[in-house]
Amino acid sequence: MQPSPNDRPRTLLQVFLLFVGALTCLPAGATAARDAEEYFFNETFGNLPDELALAKQEHKIGILLFFEQEDCPFCHRMKTTVLNQPEVQDYFHKYFRILSVDIEGDLDMTDFQGRTMTQKDFSFKEYNVRATPVLAFFDLDGKLVARHTGPTKGVQDFLWLGEYVVGEHYRSESFARFKREKRQQTARE
Repeated sequence: MQPSPNDRPRTLLQVFLLFVGALTCLPAGATAARDAEEYFFNETFGNLPDELALAKQEHKIGILLFFEQEDCPFCHRMKTTVLNQPEVQDYFHKYFRILSVDIEGDLDMTDFQGRTMTQKDFSFKEYNVRATPVLAFFDLDGKLVARHTGPTKGVQDFLWLGEYVVGEHYRSESFARFKREKRQQTARE
């Protein structure tokens, strides 16, 4: 039996009410996840000197390169549990241009010294990336200032990694020590 035209608006209304009801079940202050590919990474043509110029123009402190590969379960987990969170996206975009580098990629890119090579060569030959993900932070001169290999445990650890770099704590301590101090401080509060 076909529904009558009068039944359709009622069905749409029911769907809408179910959607609104589902939203009210989110914890207070929670925001919906946003696709990491669309909201975390900046679009790029792979020219790092141009990216540095953009970072300076946008008043960023540097560039974050996310070295990844397609079949990496840890990269996938980072993208679907950490990099898709609005608070992470907003924090990191405030301070960095964020670019993805495929360590198996054959696309050409230009490194910080102006040399053209494939993403694969850039990853292996320039930065010795063998496992993914690798998070590499560069200052506005294209100098590597911090590097983290592997996924973070979650959103909080990733935000602490950002704070570690933004606050230039890499100059005086390791990220492991910084993170341990942050955990102790959080436990006292």
